[in-house]
Amino acid sequence: MKFDHILIRFGEISTKGRNRRKFIDRLKNNVRDVLTDFPNLEYQGTRDRLYIHLHNEDHEVIVERLKNIFGIQSFSLAIKCKSDISEIKEMALKAVNSVFQPYDTFKVTTKRADKQFPLDTNELNYQIGSHVLINTEDLTVDVKNPKINLRVEVRKEATYLTCYDFKGAGGLPVGSGGKAMLLLSGGIDSPVAGFLTLKRGVELEVIHFFSPPYTSERAKQKVIDLARELTAFGGKIKLHIVPFTAIQEKIQEQVPENYTMTSTRRMMLKIADKLREKQQALALITGESLGQVASQTLESMVAINDVTSTPIIRPLITMDKLEIIEISKSIGTHDISIRPYEDCCTIFTPANPKTKPKLEKVSRFESFVDFDELVSQSLNKVETIVITKEQKEKFDNLL
Repeated sequence: MKFDHILIRFGEISTKGRNRRKFIDRLKNNVRDVLTDFPNLEYQGTRDRLYIHLHNEDHEVIVERLKNIFGIQSFSLAIKCKSDISEIKEMALKAVNSVFQPYDTFKVTTKRADKQFPLDTNELNYQIGSHVLINTEDLTVDVKNPKINLRVEVRKEATYLTCYDFKGAGGLPVGSGGKAMLLLSGGIDSPVAGFLTLKRGVELEVIHFFSPPYTSERAKQKVIDLARELTAFGGKIKLHIVPFTAIQEKIQEQVPENYTMTSTRRMMLKIADKLREKQQALALITGESLGQVASQTLESMVAINDVTSTPIIRPLITMDKLEIIEISKSIGTHDISIRPYEDCCTIFTPANPKTKPKLEKVSRFESFVDFDELVSQSLNKVETIVITKEQKEKFDNLL
């Protein structure tokens, strides 16, 4: 049997009260954007569901894409029929037969959204289940742990029957929570931070600091590929590539070695905050995990954060490395992150970086250089690229 609809269920959106419609509209737009190459699809949104009429489009490809869209709790392949008990029973039998294997178990779960329908939920479960059971051999009922859970949603305009259920990505629709700027290195942590922020409905733009000739074009391509992986969860992403060589060289020249890491992070935040303001974003995002490296102690964060009053989101702050690695593998960024090309965070790494830097000291070290002028020069040379999932992969061409 051919399923003609996909039924999408909301999760956290359902708690949004008066603002629910805005979240649903945002989710619908995000789904449209992800499925833009399926022009025959038809969308219908209600207070607690989103329906996609497939019109003979390939549901297998659509299902795989829907799994990555934040704001979806679960979704199912569905059959639509009239809200008539005879037709519902016949469609239920066809639906079960399409997935049934000998000696499977099943149950019927009915949701009666149309309270004017002449049969209540228990009567519907009984009549539909009896019809399926009588007309199917080697099928038994198991209401606790069935192999097949036939869900029936009776609504005024139509009834929807589902057997195939898929888990959604959860979270909130991307774009419903404003926009923020992700500082994306070539490592494992920052792409995971971006993923987790997307899950909370925040639209991302990405900033990468590039220091040629100390960092290579392959390192740059690595970051482009990481950003592309994130587009599977949030659509197209703007990537801002900031030339950072002159600033890093000046830091190495003027700042004592054990403070160079602190000063480098401060300059990154200064530039990121200027870009945030220009792009009208509301926050900065980093992949910091408390105590993981010298620049991620509380004392370091105090000294580094001093250059901005902008909120800094740190989704990984309490995670350990193994937790972060597991997430990176699940979202497809891990193998890209471990490519052996250094970024500007790993070059010039001091042998003994300060783990408890003093704000007054790093401020004094920086006071002997006009870093504001160097920051302005970097901002004037920023390269911006719009990354989409459909772009041709470039990494292999560099080998």
